[in-house]
Amino acid sequence: MLKQVAEGVLIHESTFCRSSTVVVDGDAGVLLIDAGILGDELACLAQDLGDTGRTVVAGFSTHPHWDHLLWHAALGCAPRYGTAGCAETIRARLASPGFAARVAGMIPSDIVARVPLDLLGLLTGLPADATRIPWDGPEVRIVEHRAHAPGHAALLIEERGVLVAGDMLSDVLIPMLDPAAADPLADHLAALQLLESVTGGVEVLIPGHGSTGGTGSALDRIEQDRAYLHALQDDRVPDDPRIGPSAVFDWVADVHERQRQGLARSRGLPG
Repeated sequence: MLKQVAEGVLIHESTFCRSSTVVVDGDAGVLLIDAGILGDELACLAQDLGDTGRTVVAGFSTHPHWDHLLWHAALGCAPRYGTAGCAETIRARLASPGFAARVAGMIPSDIVARVPLDLLGLLTGLPADATRIPWDGPEVRIVEHRAHAPGHAALLIEERGVLVAGDMLSDVLIPMLDPAAADPLADHLAALQLLESVTGGVEVLIPGHGSTGGTGSALDRIEQDRAYLHALQDDRVPDDPRIGPSAVFDWVADVHERQRQGLARSRGLPG
């Protein structure tokens, strides 16, 4: 079910990992950001859009992780965009032998049969210097950074006061570092600083996973993420409810421990 969170901006939350799909109304149709996860949910989304007279005229994937790259034939054949880095990354992965099997292995076994992989990652990369999504609708600014995944981008819809954060600023997930990056912790801290610089008029925050936030929530979550990263940097136990006994997902504590051990190894220290 679609829920309106700002003028002309709606979301759908998947049952998988509280993943958010974002719908932005335009003049001729809608922009669909991170379309969704499960095939039945995607088909339902297409039906809901059709029932309200909405046509998908463009798509956008915030970064090249499988759960942000999916699509469904019922959504149509609109161009699907990503940053140049995002599109280049998934293009190389799609061309590598055995990629489909590797993706299927990343998906929880209880839902893998419900995830449509045939249209995964078929993106058009925007020019490297692109700062806006090309579509007939409100201006959507691309805020690209290097945290979490190559070519990751948040999207700022200034006239609607909305920041679509991708896999950043979640209230249920800790900052998840890119293990392939040369300095993933520094990349994430730099991304938080960049996001902070664009939050001035933000009244609605939509993370890739978790709860939508209101005015001031972006800055609150930036500070929470900074505190987590500084604790990780100093090898301190974070005081963070996302990995404590009240955590929404118990496996997030395992992610934290892997990140802690990975950072220790990169410093030549015992895990």
